Amino acid sequence: MKKSSLVIILLIICALIAIVPLATIHNSEFGGADGEAEGIISEIAPEYEPWAENLLEPPGGETESLLFCIQAGVGAGIVGFGFGWLMARSKYKKES
Repeated sequence: MKKSSLVIILLIICALIAIVPLATIHNSEFGGADGEAEGIISEIAPEYEPWAENLLEPPGGETESLLFCIQAGVGAGIVGFGFGWLMARSKYKKES
């Protein structure tokens, strides 16, 4: 099996892993761990008051998603650059 066909197969599998749950699970809310933790804390200790406030409150849920996506993109770029640098370093070390 060629490398390019393996890459295409793996990309299709990755796309299916992302698309199938979104297409098959209807009327679901994809909440984060912060909301779950807040609910559990209010069940355990209803009189609890947070001792810290957010410095900057985002205007909506879309802003939080945007910031998370930017964070993921920057992280993926850094990891990709690191792997590319390591691969190029080993390639040029062999040539010289």
